[in-house]
Amino acid sequence: MRFALKPITPDDARVISRWRYEGSYSVYDGDPTSVDSLLRPRLRYHSVFDESGDLVGYFCFGKDAQVAPGKRLGVYERTLALDIGLGMRPDLTGQGLGEEFVCAGLQFARETYSPPAFRLTVAAFNDRAIRVYERVGFETVETFGAPTLDAEKEWLLMRREA
Repeated sequence: MRFALKPITPDDARVISRWRYEGSYSVYDGDPTSVDSLLRPRLRYHSVFDESGDLVGYFCFGKDAQVAPGKRLGVYERTLALDIGLGMRPDLTGQGLGEEFVCAGLQFARETYSPPAFRLTVAAFNDRAIRVYERVGFETVETFGAPTLDAEKEWLLMRREA
């Protein structure tokens, strides 16, 4: 499967804002009130389409890919890297598409932004995503937050050279 990134449109943002994930992954649910923020050019959101032209996910690049606890702790100020955020359509997760999906986003970011390195933040409970990120060359450089019953509280900061 081949993936292509394009600037997000209002229709794409509305669809993405309604995505719902199962179980503990519901922390990644879209928010219908976030449509306008997904469209702000400074946030650099991009829709991802498969070779059939179906919307299959999104990427964002820069500050919007950072999580609030990491900003408060200053973890993003320690090294220079392009922060990457991403999401795949709920029905496609766990189907073995992760590596190709992530690599498509990294290639786009490398060609568009020419960063020295890539960085992403992932919830510590998300073993499935962490395995994908490790397979494409990311390494955990820091864990922050606190392990609690609320899985959103602990994060891994991962990095790889561009």
